[in-house]
Amino acid sequence: MNVSEKVKYIVWSTWIVVFPIAMWVVYDYTNHKILGYEIDLAGFLLITVILSILPIVVNGTPILFLEGVSLVIFLYFGLFIEILFSQLAMLVLLLNMKVGKKDCYRFPINSLMFLTVSLVGGLVYYLLGGTHGELDMSSGQVLIAILGYELSKFFANHTILFYIKKSVYSLKAPYLSKDLLWEGFSKLFHFPIGLLLYILYVEIGAVSLFYVGIPLVSLSIILRSYYSSQRINDYLQKTSELGHELAGKLQYNEVIDLFIERTSDILSVDSAYILDTVGEEKLNLIRQHGTGDKPETKPFHPIFINEAISGNVWAKKKSVLYQTRKEWAHLNEYYLPESVESILSVPVIRHKRVVAVLVFASNRRRAFEKYQLSIVEILASYLGVATENARHHAEAKNKSERCALTGLYNFRYLEELLDKEFIKVHQKGEVKPLSLILLDIDHFKTVNDTYGHQSGNEILKQLSMRLINLIGDIGTVSRYGGEEFVVLLPDTDKETTHKIAETIRQMIANRPFTIRDDLNGGAKLKIRITASIGFATAPEDAEGPMDILRHADRAMYTGAKQAGRNKVAMYVK
Repeated sequence: MNVSEKVKYIVWSTWIVVFPIAMWVVYDYTNHKILGYEIDLAGFLLITVILSILPIVVNGTPILFLEGVSLVIFLYFGLFIEILFSQLAMLVLLLNMKVGKKDCYRFPINSLMFLTVSLVGGLVYYLLGGTHGELDMSSGQVLIAILGYELSKFFANHTILFYIKKSVYSLKAPYLSKDLLWEGFSKLFHFPIGLLLYILYVEIGAVSLFYVGIPLVSLSIILRSYYSSQRINDYLQKTSELGHELAGKLQYNEVIDLFIERTSDILSVDSAYILDTVGEEKLNLIRQHGTGDKPETKPFHPIFINEAISGNVWAKKKSVLYQTRKEWAHLNEYYLPESVESILSVPVIRHKRVVAVLVFASNRRRAFEKYQLSIVEILASYLGVATENARHHAEAKNKSERCALTGLYNFRYLEELLDKEFIKVHQKGEVKPLSLILLDIDHFKTVNDTYGHQSGNEILKQLSMRLINLIGDIGTVSRYGGEEFVVLLPDTDKETTHKIAETIRQMIANRPFTIRDDLNGGAKLKIRITASIGFATAPEDAEGPMDILRHADRAMYTGAKQAGRNKVAMYVK
C-alpha cells in the first residue's frame, strides 16, 4: 500500500505527541496492579506473545485471538496494564510480519489505533460503574459494564480501522465487510472464555492460564489453519472459474486481457506483466496491468534469456517467489516500479517449451504465500492452453476467410461482410452510402498462355498488394474469383468511388508488373496489363446486399469490357 511521505510525517508526529501524554494520564488517573503480581503478569505476557504470532489475516487485516486474555488483564489489573499488553501484542504482531523500514509507519498507526480502542472501552466501562480487582460476577451491574466495554471496543476497533483504510491507504471497502464478521465471531468466541479465565484466575490464581491458555492457543492454531484452507479453496474455485472463462474465448487478445485482469484481482497485486518469448533469445512485454489509479510505467526493452528475473525463469523453466526487494534487486527487473517489494514469476509452458513468462508484483513485503505460487502455475497452464487454442482458431478462421494465393479475403468472407455493411446503410435513421468496386483483369488468359500460370499467379499477388496499399483502412479488398477483385467502401458516395476506381485503373495500367517467363527459360520480364472496372452505390443502386454486387458486375461488363476495356463504368439503371 502506497502512503505519501506527508501522511507518514503526520502519523509519526501525532504518535510522538499523543502516546506519551495518553499513557501518563492513564497511569496517573486509573487504578492498576503490578507489585506482587509479577509472576502472574509474566504468565499473561507469555500467552499474549504466543497468541500475537498466530493471527488470522482477513483482507490484509490481522485478527488476534487474545481478546479473552486482554479482558482478564483489564478487569483484574486495570486499564494501564491492558494498554501496555495490547501495545506489546501489536509490536510482536508487526515484528512477526517482518514489517520493513519503508513500512515502519505502521507501528505508530497501529499503536494509536490500539490505544484509542483501549481508551474508548475503558471510558465506557468506567461510565457504567466498572471497577477492577475481584469483582462480583453474579452482579448485573458488573456484567453490564463488562458487556459495554466489549461492545464499545468492538465497534471502535472496526470503525477506526475502516477510516484508516479509507484516509491513509485510500482503500474503498464497505463498512459491513468480511472483516466485521470475523471480528464478531472472535468476540462471541472469546467473551465467554475471557469471563471463564477471569473467574478461574480469581479462584485459583496463575495456574488458570494452564487450564485455559493452552486450549486457547491450540484452538487459535486450528482456526488459523482452517481459515488458510478456506482461502486456498477460494483461490482454487476462482482459478477453476477463470479456466472455464478462458476456454470460452477464441480471440487471442481477449484471452490475454481476461487473464491479466482476473489474475491481478485474484492475487490482489499492484501490477502484472505478460512477457512473450521471441524466438529462442528474448522476451517482449505484450501486456501490463496496474491496479492503482495511475500505475507507474517504465520504458521496456527486450530481456534476454538468463537475464533478470523473467529471463532466468525462462531459462530454468522454474517459478520463483521473492518476498522483499532486497532478495531480487541484484537481478534488475528494470521495468518494475520502484515501489515493488514482492515478486511472483511463473513460466507458461506448452509442449515442454516456454512460450511466455508471467510476473506479478506487490508493493507490500511478503505479499505472497507459497500456495499462491502453485495457484499461478495452474493458471499459467490454463493460459498456455487458451492462447494455443486461440491461435489455432485464428489460423483456421484465416484459412476459411482468406485466399491462399493472394492473402486477400475470399468470396465467403465478402458475402458476410456485405450483409453487415448493408445493414448500416439505413441505420439510426441516417443514410450512409455503401459502394462496391469490381475489377477484372483484361486478357488474363493470354498472360497465362504466353508466360505460364505461375507468372499469372505473380501478377495476382502483386496486384493484391497494390490494392491493399492503395485502399488502406477506407475499405476492404477481396478476391472475387479467378482474376476478379472486389473493393467494398463503406460510407463512400458515387463521386468519391469513381475517383478511387479511376486511381485503381491508372495504377494497374501505368505501372508494369514484374514476372518470370516460365515458358521461355524463366527470364525476368516487365509486362503491362489493364483492367475493366465497374462500381455501384447503395442505396440508390441496390435494395439488397447482393444487388450491389450484381449491378457492379453489370457495369463492368457492359460499361467497361464491351466498351473497349481499360475503363471505369458506373452502374446506370
